[in-house]
Amino acid sequence: MNNRKLITVFEHQSLILKQKIGSVIFDENDLTALQKYYGEKGVPYFSLINNGVRFNEYVGVIQVGNAVIEVLPKADKSPTATNDITTWRDILVHMLSAVGIFDIHAPSNSSLKLKSNSILDLYFALFIKEVEYLLHNGLIKQYRKKEGNVTALKGCLLFGKHIQQNLTHQERFYVRHTTYDVEHKLHFILYKTIRLLKQINTNTALHSRIGVLLLHFPEMPDMRVSEATFEQLIFNRKTYAYKKAIGIAQLLLLRYHPDVINGRHNVLALMFDMNMLWEKFVYVSLRKHKKPGTTITAQSSKLFWQTETGNRSTIRADIVINKDKENCVVLDTKWKNLNGCNPSPDDLRQMYIYHRYYHAKRVALIYPGMESFKSGFYLDTTTGKKTDKECSVISLSVEPDIKTWQKYISQQAAKDILKLDGDPPQNLLISAK
Repeated sequence: MNNRKLITVFEHQSLILKQKIGSVIFDENDLTALQKYYGEKGVPYFSLINNGVRFNEYVGVIQVGNAVIEVLPKADKSPTATNDITTWRDILVHMLSAVGIFDIHAPSNSSLKLKSNSILDLYFALFIKEVEYLLHNGLIKQYRKKEGNVTALKGCLLFGKHIQQNLTHQERFYVRHTTYDVEHKLHFILYKTIRLLKQINTNTALHSRIGVLLLHFPEMPDMRVSEATFEQLIFNRKTYAYKKAIGIAQLLLLRYHPDVINGRHNVLALMFDMNMLWEKFVYVSLRKHKKPGTTITAQSSKLFWQTETGNRSTIRADIVINKDKENCVVLDTKWKNLNGCNPSPDDLRQMYIYHRYYHAKRVALIYPGMESFKSGFYLDTTTGKKTDKECSVISLSVEPDIKTWQKYISQQAAKDILKLDGDPPQNLLISAK
């Protein structure tokens, strides 16, 4: 437990063999484990380079044995930008919380402030907190079918197996009956996750709490889990309190890759596509401050193309405000820093399509970075002159306080979109109350 090392890097950064990060070194065991995890098919989180790895646009944490590699976002790459790890870690955690990943049932999350402050520890602590909450309120019971020998006749007597097993034991009955207890799939999953944490946790501050959970949680039979296991779960009013704990368990169990040969290169990867996170964060920020009567839709699809045989393709916009209305606005989010340059031709072509197929009054690309606003016009294919189809480019600076940042996003998006045609204030699409 005491040889744990935490390596923190930023997205798109490289780690080279024997590179020193802070007080720890990225050694051969770490590199070998990541290479084995990458395998022949590869993973989206990083790419292999000579004697090292280069991380992509995914952020989060990868645990390799006792090494925890934390990958943080960094929107502003200018020389004056902050490299403070704590600031960017807090920004990532708050973004994840804002989109609903870190919601918990406990009345306070003050006990989640850990000495190491790693994202992996926060995940573990959230799961522990949720299970402690469930234990405190009492584990729920469910009905299940059970088969075996009992000393009193109940349920359905399975005559064939009864004769086979109880010819010399007339005091027993082999039956199938219904029992009502805590032994069911939800608890199988939670117990399996607690045992996994016992195995892979390297934070001494959490070790005793995991031990207490194992002591108080009823022992459950082992079960194999897959994506289908969680897809089949249905939560009702009685089991809704389990949803967060099961959600974290799903991440931990499905993203854990054990080294079955020698056990030294186990990998747990909890990584998030920063483009998807940025898109959802902007969406929930706009929804949080929208005016009554305004609709904001995420991942809105439109039919785009069809073959003669009837197969159809669709286009999908990130965020659509007031869909199918006269004042429709389409926003597309991109987690990359333009550094004063124009958007890529592909991004601009994509926004032109949105103009046409969503009958949008306005379209805009939203990037992180230094605050800026730029408006451009699509050109007529014949004359080369400006058309009335405009596409604005909005760069939004990053604010360390998440509530301030969300309010700022809604204010800036509304203000910059209004500049496109000078709409009066009463038509403001997004309100920052």
